[in-house]
Amino acid sequence: MDLAYIPSPSTGVIHLGPIPLRGYAFCIIIGVFVAVWLGNKRWIARGGTAGTVADIAVWAVPFGLVGGRLYHVITDYQLYFSEGENWVDAFKIWEGGLGIWGAIALGAVGAWIGCRRRGIPLPAYADAIAPGIVLAQAVGRWGNWFNQELYGKPTDLPWALKITAGANREAGLYHPTFLYESLWCVGVALLVIWADRRFTLGHGRAFALYVAAYCAGRGWIEYMRVDEAHHVLGLRLNVWTAIVVGLLAVVYMVISAKVRPGREEIVEPKKDADEKAAKSADEAEGTSTDTPGGGADEAADEDAAVSAAPDRKTDADGDAPADDAPDSAKDAADNGAGTGGR
Repeated sequence: MDLAYIPSPSTGVIHLGPIPLRGYAFCIIIGVFVAVWLGNKRWIARGGTAGTVADIAVWAVPFGLVGGRLYHVITDYQLYFSEGENWVDAFKIWEGGLGIWGAIALGAVGAWIGCRRRGIPLPAYADAIAPGIVLAQAVGRWGNWFNQELYGKPTDLPWALKITAGANREAGLYHPTFLYESLWCVGVALLVIWADRRFTLGHGRAFALYVAAYCAGRGWIEYMRVDEAHHVLGLRLNVWTAIVVGLLAVVYMVISAKVRPGREEIVEPKKDADEKAAKSADEAEGTSTDTPGGGADEAADEDAAVSAAPDRKTDADGDAPADDAPDSAKDAADNGAGTGGR
């Protein structure tokens, strides 16, 4: 009697009227939103503009989906093009089957196009979105749970995954490799965020760390799986891919740290240029208001001076001062001054 296990969903799709709502698709969509949300926060923290990550994701996500599907179809071609199979099924992405290697490779091409259009260095963008990508993978792996696929070897552990009988699968309790990889991806995301803050990673090294760490986990998790796969020298093809890609990522980190140490000071040149232009305009405006006779401050000073000056039209007794008296009065005053001394 099995006392504990992880149950599998009875179905991977719920119909809302004529519209099918598939768990696998929901996991992919939620993962994309998580990646864009976290990537946007990290991009702003690096000095970028809000919304840039989403704009580039418009290019990266479609390319990534196509790349992921192509990798899966090419490496598992027998599922679609062998005798008795329907090649049209190769386009049914909602039934599962996305290779992360192809998704990252072709997704990078899409990101490069988006970055080039915005004048942004791709390595800086990759560093910002790296933790978000691996969190998206953590969420996306639950799509395999909905489809009851990519499980591991039989086990009687308390956290075993219960699989029901179906096409190309036998009922039983198996290692939940989807859960192992999901948890591993969460750990990789935390590692990259910590290392990025601790060592100020730049020029693509945060992304390379994500790739290396993910490959380390994917290697042993892939080795546990029992689904059909091509083998090379006794190892599954994806195990070899993880080894090669992981080593290349480590080599890149080492070489990049020596050739281009530190982090990019400017990640979005257009934003920096706009800020400098705005600053120059403010300085120019401030200079113009300080020039003689050319600003509102001078006019205000003149008004204040006029208001502070003594009233020249009347003296203290209300009589016109001598300077403003008629000439005849002045003459009379002069004559009086000459005889009044008697």
